[in-house]
Amino acid sequence: MRTLPPRARARRSTLAAVTAAALAAVAVVAVPQPAGAAETSPIGFGAGTTGGGSAAPVTVSTLSAFQTAVTGNAAKVVRVNGLISLSGQVDIGSNTTVLGVGSSSGFTGGGLRIKEATNVVVRNLNISKPVAPSDGITVQKSTKVWIDHNSFSADRDHDKDYYDGLLDITHGSDYVTVSWNTFKDHFKGSLVGHSDNNASEDTGRLKVTYHHNEFTNVYSRVPSLRFGTGHFYNNYVNGADTACHSRMGAQMLVENNVFRSTKIAVTTNRSSDTDGYANLRGNDLGGAATEVSRVGSFTSPPYSYTAESASSVVASVTSGAGAGKL
Repeated sequence: MRTLPPRARARRSTLAAVTAAALAAVAVVAVPQPAGAAETSPIGFGAGTTGGGSAAPVTVSTLSAFQTAVTGNAAKVVRVNGLISLSGQVDIGSNTTVLGVGSSSGFTGGGLRIKEATNVVVRNLNISKPVAPSDGITVQKSTKVWIDHNSFSADRDHDKDYYDGLLDITHGSDYVTVSWNTFKDHFKGSLVGHSDNNASEDTGRLKVTYHHNEFTNVYSRVPSLRFGTGHFYNNYVNGADTACHSRMGAQMLVENNVFRSTKIAVTTNRSSDTDGYANLRGNDLGGAATEVSRVGSFTSPPYSYTAESASSVVASVTSGAGAGKL
């Protein structure tokens, strides 16, 4: 899923910046979440996702065994033991939990695809170097997905299109939570909504929550959101060129995050013909700029959550995010 590099339009709204600052002043005050806390169920838009639930787990250590184990829509829990090399992607059926064993199990060279499925949980995996056109994880035409405590990575030694996305959520997918993951050393981190021309399928869908994720040396798409509704809270972004990108009328709430060594923390006016919307509150921008051309109406997510203060986010996320922390 390729797009051209961001092109900034020469317009920034002073009024939007003032409004964003005012919103930051009314940031929520909440009790910090314990560092490394591992929820037993997702918080956010993906709430209610159970995957395979209490089904008897099956442990696999080869690609063929894994492909067989994740096929179909019956409830199943599949434990991956060891690092499995992929060429392309493996499709995951509905009502599935995929869980890595220990701190170093997972997949390299390709990834997982959740397509036309529902109720899928992916946790505790290392997913690295997904050679294009494969993403580390692709979510397409799927609902109720929880991506939690995984470690995604590639490298910045190749052309920006050598690898595809680390985590892309597209084609009208809905009700997704992305929590406590690490994303490292990549050009195109996480794309939500693959095309400016997909309004008919995506409008009213693509509702995604990102919380307590760490993005390190990820150039852009942290995340990039078209058409949908995104809640980005308590994340730590370090080393991005362009981080949160709201476009094509998307609504994004960016709340109590920390940005370091980042040029643009939030933008609504790049790359697409139609701007997005964003609300900012309680963030530690660390000197990063913002380009908020349109302040949005999404200020109160329709679920219960606790946003810790930005002052404790770095400690919580660096100690708790990624594989091996469950």
